[in-house]
Amino acid sequence: MTAASTPPADVLAAGGIDPRWSRVVRVGGRSWHLLDNGPTLDAEPVGTLLCVHGNPTWSFLWRRLVAAGARTERPWRVIAVDQLEMGFSERTGEQHRLADRVAELGALTDELSLAGPVVTVGHDWGGVVSLGWALDHPDLLAGIVLTNTAVHQSADEPLPTALRVATAPGVLPVGTVTTPAFLEATLALAHPRLDAAVADAYRAPYRTAERRAGIGGFVTDIPAGPDHPSRPELDRIAEGVSRLDVPALLLWGPRDPVFSARYLRDLRTRLPHADVHRFEGAGHLVVEDADVAGAVLRWLDARDTPARAVEAHEPFRALGATLVERAEDEGTALIELAGPRSRRVTWAALAARTEQLARGLAASGVRPGDRVALLVPPGADLTAVLYACLRLGAVVVVADAGLGVQGLTRAVRAAEPTVVIGIERALVAARWLRWAPTLVSAGPLRAGVATALGVSASLDELAALGRESTDDLPWPDADADAAILFTSGSTGPAKGVAYTHRRLAAMRDVVARTYGVGPDSPLVAAFAPFVLLGPALGATSASPDMDVTAPGTLTARALAVAVRAVDASVVFASPAALRSVVRTADGSELAALAGVRLFLSAGAPVGVPLLEAAAALLPAAEVHTPYGMTEALVVADVTLDELRTAGSGDGVCVGRPVPGVRVTVSALDADGEATGAPEQAVGVTGEVLVSAAHVKERYDGLWLTQQESARDAGWHRTGDVGHLDGDGRLWIEGRLAHVLVTADGVRTPVGLEQRAQSVAGVVSAAVVGVGPRGAQQVVVVLQPEVYSHGPVVAEPDLAAAVRAALAGTDVAAVLVVEHLPTDVRHNSKIDRSRVAAWAERVLSGERARL
Repeated sequence: MTAASTPPADVLAAGGIDPRWSRVVRVGGRSWHLLDNGPTLDAEPVGTLLCVHGNPTWSFLWRRLVAAGARTERPWRVIAVDQLEMGFSERTGEQHRLADRVAELGALTDELSLAGPVVTVGHDWGGVVSLGWALDHPDLLAGIVLTNTAVHQSADEPLPTALRVATAPGVLPVGTVTTPAFLEATLALAHPRLDAAVADAYRAPYRTAERRAGIGGFVTDIPAGPDHPSRPELDRIAEGVSRLDVPALLLWGPRDPVFSARYLRDLRTRLPHADVHRFEGAGHLVVEDADVAGAVLRWLDARDTPARAVEAHEPFRALGATLVERAEDEGTALIELAGPRSRRVTWAALAARTEQLARGLAASGVRPGDRVALLVPPGADLTAVLYACLRLGAVVVVADAGLGVQGLTRAVRAAEPTVVIGIERALVAARWLRWAPTLVSAGPLRAGVATALGVSASLDELAALGRESTDDLPWPDADADAAILFTSGSTGPAKGVAYTHRRLAAMRDVVARTYGVGPDSPLVAAFAPFVLLGPALGATSASPDMDVTAPGTLTARALAVAVRAVDASVVFASPAALRSVVRTADGSELAALAGVRLFLSAGAPVGVPLLEAAAALLPAAEVHTPYGMTEALVVADVTLDELRTAGSGDGVCVGRPVPGVRVTVSALDADGEATGAPEQAVGVTGEVLVSAAHVKERYDGLWLTQQESARDAGWHRTGDVGHLDGDGRLWIEGRLAHVLVTADGVRTPVGLEQRAQSVAGVVSAAVVGVGPRGAQQVVVVLQPEVYSHGPVVAEPDLAAAVRAALAGTDVAAVLVVEHLPTDVRHNSKIDRSRVAAWAERVLSGERARL
């Protein structure tokens, strides 16, 4: 038996811990060490945060939260305990079961005379212990915060691999007690690697085998089987969590080999009201990897902020209403052109297939609110199953295959679907990468594949099941979630954007209202969202024969074939697709394209020369370039004629807000941050803010990101930077994340890039900052028409011409590359962050590849 003690001064110093926070408390003959900022608070605290660590950490884990809680305004008392046998608390030599630990924590808080309101905070197995305390103290409980933990382990489901190894009879004592292997393996899970002094501080209480006995005891107490002594207490806590009617926050590190996505999914099921934030790139030690302390305090403050007023809504008409209305119409709804032969689908057939699939999904166990990931190319199958999910009330999850396996895996796992519907190669990835428990095939599978992958059904089988169903199928509520749409990831990991049925319907309405697209406007779209809107708009639609993950594969001939197939009057193509169309045109397409009345190109800034080249191919079309984003599909619009007369400026003119949309800016300060309130001032550069009925409901599983984007009531912060001119037109100058802060002040990249691209021989340009913010050097990286694979530094004549074009800006270097990296969706938005990192390495003397 070894009594509790306070940590050595060097350990406290490593964590920036005020020695006055460290104290020892005796409870029932046992001594506990804990961190408690109460003695140093200058004002009455709002409440208490009770923080419980897991295995093999100690209260040091919560040091930043202890410090942050001691703020001057709205302080919180933070108590972080060392559980018995752990950290610097007493070594009693006893085995503590889960029920013991819950009871012991209750005895400690009784000794401390803890009064409400109390918010529990837990990590790892400390999360379970904290929830047990919460269930036992409902009169004190005001909220719960959980970080990478689990409250349920099915008896027929294996433990995570790391825990199976640790609990193996021959491994457990050696790996957890005799040696520090378990401790070291846990510390190695930090992303990035822990500072040496911090890692040593975690080791400090566990220097000897005797002091590591509690680590082994914790592992021994993992209730892996149904007969484990702690199983009843785990079951009690798991069953009781859903009765905790208090605010909840789940903060998660997705790169956790122990508490994987299935545990987060289980917690969200038990706490459906919980706010969730996934820290992309963080892992098991999320409290070390990310600013968990800041997130907790921001969440606590937000609980006391009045909810924003409910927006006035237009009358709601479901997105799939047109299919019901045209269920007897034998006219063409869509034509599928990809592959060796075309496929025509009538309105009647599409409506019937949609209803059958909706009923079949319901009969197979899919419920309203369940998430269904759709990994199906644009066409009849994707259209039918998407509208079937909306009809049922299942939430469709749509992510670009162009994100690549890693990006797509991150996106799909973040959305936590229960079902993946996909073509064969998507199902192979879904099974081996564990994207969802249930797989449904869309299209043919090779012999034996369905059995090997455990595919539960095909779309045809679901439709047959639906034809037999007579169950009532109510329409979903207008304000229920309808879809999770993923961004292109052009400024970081792709984000899931949640839309309700009402907001999707508003998106349909703004497109119809702005562009007059409807039953009399057949549509060709080389961009999946516009194809999928076709049935909602009542427009016959076609998707041209192309690889939708690579817009540059669209040819002029393929576009002409699609236009001719539906006698299209409206065409949408991204800038990359448009460049390919212009490049591959030989004049033979003109007759087919002559009847197009409206041409749209968006997704990235589109230059006048490219639009004029497109206009030459579609001579009767009015050429528009809409401005929008995944979070709000149409925000502003400008015509080619308006662009011709707008002149040049610091950015790209994207026109005036479309009807029903308000746009303003939040001014940038001297540090390049958008700190200002929304304002309409002419010529003020700032972050672009948007307000409209079709703006996203929220970011999914990204509570902090959502809070930041909606911090101005009624407005969405887009992350774009721009200004409004005297005619009410919006000019986009770049992304907030790409703003340069030099010694001469703030610079935005787009205007400078346009001037660089005006130099003869330059195809594209990226302007980035190298060096510390506030003293960044301006570097221009060019994609020239002719690339020699030689030095990355531009030829003197080209560099001089670029510097002349950017007169007034001190350019530190002009570099050249064969290709500038772009986003996966439109192949048009330059990844300036990647370019900046590459330029910094090159200018430091490294041989780096972009």
